[in-house]
Amino acid sequence: QLPTGLYKKVLVILHDSILPYMNEPTLMIDFLTVAYGIGGAISLLALNGLFILIHQHNLEYPDFYKKLYSLLDPSIYHVKYRARFFHLADLFLSSSHLPAYLVAAFIKRLSRLALTAPPEALLMVIPFICNLFRRHPACRVLVHRPNGPEGMSEDPYIMEEEKPSESRALESSLWEIQSLQNHYHPDVAKAAAILNQSLSEIEDDISGLLELSAYELFDKEVKKKAIDVPLEFEQVRGLFGKKNDIFAEHFTLD
Repeated sequence: QLPTGLYKKVLVILHDSILPYMNEPTLMIDFLTVAYGIGGAISLLALNGLFILIHQHNLEYPDFYKKLYSLLDPSIYHVKYRARFFHLADLFLSSSHLPAYLVAAFIKRLSRLALTAPPEALLMVIPFICNLFRRHPACRVLVHRPNGPEGMSEDPYIMEEEKPSESRALESSLWEIQSLQNHYHPDVAKAAAILNQSLSEIEDDISGLLELSAYELFDKEVKKKAIDVPLEFEQVRGLFGKKNDIFAEHFTLD
């Protein structure tokens, strides 16, 4: 057992400062799999090292995607290591050989959690979800389901289910993204409206959105140039603005 602070310090540098200099990186398998099972930020940080062992050293991890799915909780959009997590999640979900039910479960869970996410996270996760649809066309039934979501009495998706295969995500629809089309932030509403159109084949580059902060979002809005919008083309006369009204004879705006 290691203190939480020490776990984090080791895992942050493990993938680029320790593993490349080890003669047998596979010796770290037990350490990383235990760290991956702890949960929270420690699990997120263990992803980097596990990715290297899976990708370069043929590590077999049967429950890898089940555990990755379980890491998706409301805090995922607020944690300090959000950018690192979504960068790796993008890599793990890039294979076209993944089953449709698995990808659909990730799409649905990310969409459900997006209902309480801050705008800067939404501007990153909506293009992320669109990229998953581009890679896995079989999941587009979530968007183009006939008579859904209005035709559904209730959402068949089981949020509490730990196994993606039993979450019934493919039977559901993305009413969450439709809800975000009415978001108070105009950029979020515009991004969510993309799913109303046919998606292009070229994936969105989300690398510049991974570390988007609330400060950058606010600064961008403040620096926008104001546009003078003509509100009335005809000068108002009278109390209610009508020319030939009795109020125009007795009341003026002067």
